[in-house]
Amino acid sequence: MADKPDMGEIASFDKAKLKKTETQEKNTLPTKE
Repeated sequence: MADKPDMGEIASFDKAKLKKTETQEKNTLPTKE
């Protein structure tokens, strides 16, 4: 995080990553129970 790339790309990437993680967790949690 020393070099800060375009914040727009970061926000977009983070949102996509977050959505993917949320989906994976939603799929994983019910399966674990």
